[in-house]
Amino acid sequence: MLATDPLDGIAVFAAVVEAESFSGAARRLKYSKGAVSTQIQRLEDRLGVRLLNRTTRKLSLTDEGRAFYAHSRRILDEAREAMDALDALDAEPRGVLRVNAPMSFGVLHLGAAIAEFMQAHPAIEVELDLNDRRVDLIEDGYDMAIRIARLPDSSLIARRLAPCRRVVVASPNYWDRHGRPQHPNDLKDHDVMTYAYLDDPGTWTFKGPDGRISVPVKGRLRANNGEVLLDAAKRGIGVDMAPTFFCCDALINGELEIALADFEDDPISVYAVYPHRRHLTTRVRAFVDFLAARFGEDPYWDAWAGSSN
Repeated sequence: MLATDPLDGIAVFAAVVEAESFSGAARRLKYSKGAVSTQIQRLEDRLGVRLLNRTTRKLSLTDEGRAFYAHSRRILDEAREAMDALDALDAEPRGVLRVNAPMSFGVLHLGAAIAEFMQAHPAIEVELDLNDRRVDLIEDGYDMAIRIARLPDSSLIARRLAPCRRVVVASPNYWDRHGRPQHPNDLKDHDVMTYAYLDDPGTWTFKGPDGRISVPVKGRLRANNGEVLLDAAKRGIGVDMAPTFFCCDALINGELEIALADFEDDPISVYAVYPHRRHLTTRVRAFVDFLAARFGEDPYWDAWAGSSN
């Protein structure tokens, strides 16, 4: 027999199709792989048709499975919208909020914001995953993510929370030894450290009086963690392009100094992103509104810039 609630089997089937694997669906649903396989078998037995072709390498839909998935997706979307609509009637956010965010931003800024939000909303539970790699919100079961980028993923809804200014920095000792670049092209004579998760780590882009400038850079250190690069910059190892949310304390206490202040890096922003839905849950909407108000267009981590002018 199928599970007591027919939607359970349909939801498992849709998850398998969207994850393109039993193991991916199991991770998304937090089931065992065996439980997912059992649900699919029960669903096929009840319907009397094969929905999926299974091989050791590939999973594909049968014609019947393709038709059933189209109807299933509509049913699940409508069921989710019905539940979200009821949730929206509740003025107090509640339930589990699953959030993904970059490691450094999460540790330095998001953690405190989450604690403040939870104090204001005692019915909220938060599951926070800090990971610098890009994740699939739908497949991995996140309600939302924080992303720091130029353009958000077009498959997601994005709300800009704050600007993210990036500056060229090095220690005073490094600048004394190597001189300060007066133009981005001067960076070719410097030991430039690069962040591995950028789309093109070996190219830094600026906007100056004469327009956009792309500069090839190279150096001895490349890392997938901003803290490693920042610590190396403080020690005089080389030049870093660091977000001000990350290096503001080092700028205030003089461990780092800015160069090329007249040449802005291509602007990026801090976004809250979440899957396309007609109705956002109260908890997601409340948290995004909270973050937008807390960070804003003049984020507190850039307060040093105003005081230094």
